[in-house]
Amino acid sequence: MLTSLKKIIQEFAQIQDLNKALSRLVVMVKETMDVDVCSIYLANYAKQELILTATVGLDQSAVGKVKMGFYEGLIGLVGDREEPLNIENAPEHPRFKHFPEVKEEKFHAFIGTPIIHQRKVLGIIAMQQTSIRRFSEDEEAFLTTLAAQIALEIVNAEMVGTLNVDNHQQLLESRVVNGIPGSPGLILGQGISYKIKHDLRTWVAKKSDDLAQQISLYRKAVEITRSQVSKLSEQVKENIPEDVSAIFQLYHQLLDANSLGREVEHKIHEGWDAASSLKFVVENYANRFENMEDPYMRERAVDIIDLSNRILTNIVGDSNPLADILNEKSDLPYILVAQEVSAPMLAEFPRHLLAGIISITGSNNSHAAILARAMGVPAVMGLHKISLNLLNKKEIFLDGYSGRVILKLSDTTRRECQNLIAQEEELQTKIAKEAEYPSITQDGKAISLLVNAGLSATIEMEQFIQGDGVGLYRTEIPFMMRERFPSEQEQFELYHSLLSAYPQKEITMRTLDVGGDKPLSYFPIVEDNPFLGWRGIRLTLDHPDIFLVQVRAMLRASLGLSNLHILLPMISSINEVKEAKRLIKQAFLEVKEEAFKQGKLLSKPAVGVMLEVPAVIFQIPQLAQHVDFFSVGTNDLTQYLLAVDRNNARVASLYSSYHPSVLNALQQIMTISAKENIPVTVCGELAGEPAGALILMAMGYSKLSMNAYSLRKINWVIRNISINDAEGLLKQVLRQETQQEVIEIINDYLETKELGGLLRAGK
Repeated sequence: MLTSLKKIIQEFAQIQDLNKALSRLVVMVKETMDVDVCSIYLANYAKQELILTATVGLDQSAVGKVKMGFYEGLIGLVGDREEPLNIENAPEHPRFKHFPEVKEEKFHAFIGTPIIHQRKVLGIIAMQQTSIRRFSEDEEAFLTTLAAQIALEIVNAEMVGTLNVDNHQQLLESRVVNGIPGSPGLILGQGISYKIKHDLRTWVAKKSDDLAQQISLYRKAVEITRSQVSKLSEQVKENIPEDVSAIFQLYHQLLDANSLGREVEHKIHEGWDAASSLKFVVENYANRFENMEDPYMRERAVDIIDLSNRILTNIVGDSNPLADILNEKSDLPYILVAQEVSAPMLAEFPRHLLAGIISITGSNNSHAAILARAMGVPAVMGLHKISLNLLNKKEIFLDGYSGRVILKLSDTTRRECQNLIAQEEELQTKIAKEAEYPSITQDGKAISLLVNAGLSATIEMEQFIQGDGVGLYRTEIPFMMRERFPSEQEQFELYHSLLSAYPQKEITMRTLDVGGDKPLSYFPIVEDNPFLGWRGIRLTLDHPDIFLVQVRAMLRASLGLSNLHILLPMISSINEVKEAKRLIKQAFLEVKEEAFKQGKLLSKPAVGVMLEVPAVIFQIPQLAQHVDFFSVGTNDLTQYLLAVDRNNARVASLYSSYHPSVLNALQQIMTISAKENIPVTVCGELAGEPAGALILMAMGYSKLSMNAYSLRKINWVIRNISINDAEGLLKQVLRQETQQEVIEIINDYLETKELGGLLRAGK
């Protein structure tokens, strides 16, 4: 039976059109199980109906016409109970409903199983027999297994638009596709698909006898591509900080890589033409990167493929694929859509026409996402399993805050989306009016706001000049942007530029935090579970050479200043803190001696730890004896407390910092830290959410660090609430049993204070 099941699933998956696939599926099931009838009913949630979509054994003319309510008949009962139903004589069952169109009077035995995906019933698959009998356990198990395996295919077909429903309304009036937030903002626009004209992966390899001509063709194409990338790099500098434009250095490095050129020319010498030679070499490199587990390493394949396709286009001598697209006129702003939005692709799209970005694959750490945030363009990444055809020249609502994309907008949905955009614009107007005011609550409590910074720290600081500094400087990003470990001098120059730019403001620099979802291309780490593996402080303590060089660079950069704070990531034990402090002391003495010779003063930096591993919550009093401050990383703390990978679409809905356990942990951290008289900053995403900031302030947190785009909004929230009121809200929140209850209570509070709309929790 297992062999038959595999065969059915394989053939089913190979048929692109889902209607045809379902029609073939019921035939295969009927033949394999030797039953008289096999049918599939799909759910239409817009009308709360189950529709006969495919059958063999019942009257074919009934397909698409027979519809029953969600709770009607035996089919409705299967969906309602969300479990298999096995009946030996169906017509005698009290829930049996007769449909003359299907002509099922002679069938008695019935078994139906729900087709479920992520707790949602998509439809029912059923088998019937003329004889009066109960289907066996093996038959029931077969049908249940089959239903589980075809569920994802049905979801995917609905998303990509290959489910053709001719005789009834679309299964869903509007389609909501959830991706990964790449860059904040809301936009209602028209999707414009960027489709490359020439792709190495589909290029048909050809031979050539003219070796010299092919080598010349290849070298000229590389030079043209180098010139194009330089031009794009210059273009994009007008819209982004200089340090963000360093992304394009990677493309220059790839173009200058002698090994790539040598390998391509070697293939040409073997008798292949320039394009085919490029194809063979690039596919070899790209496949290696794509098969790696680390997201950043996989993204390097995107760089290689994108660049090589540009070389291919120049070998062929074709034009820019955007040329024709941009000549078309649209009443809606453009949303750039591509299988993988690359940095050059984004740079060549005219900024005044670019309103949003959707990348079918990719993550919020991709180069496109980094550029989008720097340019202030809303972006959603990693939609997966959705066709570009479904997005191209279609109306789309993009929510860069939540990673949500809505397609096929109904009139009602469109009005709701337009209302959200209007609310955001109204809110931004209010925020702008109070942007320069201090962060003080209505009852006089001052809250310190800081920025989480990476590539463009100085630019991000300038967005909220009255802020108190940098609460988290992610030093790993410059490491990730290079092909090797940056030297001490390179790090010194980077750190000094930030420390010296704001000498009166605290600058908290986190030591190298790589591993997990932030690997280095030149220092690959392959692990089965990287989030619980060799990352953060664990890695740098095992490589004191890397740690000491970085800390020395930080200390040298702070000469004559007193605003450096050093933050240690992924701490899970006191021993790690002791060892890190020993190395910091060693570096301090070395730099102090050098500074003395130069007649410069070196101040001792404050040293703190990230509270993100749940174990350290129970050692806060002991940790307080060894460090100067704490910084709570709510992102990882939530992930580890709930055992949920938020980048995994199947369980991402379970990830919430409003979970009662997370909130109670945060309250415990603040309570104990206050007793130990040690300052605490929150630098996770929760601090940048209005509802989250409200709850954190009620707990007693007075230092919040967040992404630059959230600073003004949180400042406005602070100025419109009182701590006393918020403390009353917190008491209610901490009594709740579920995150949904927590969110409802917070949102009700925001509505009563007329702070609802886009400030609502869960947005």
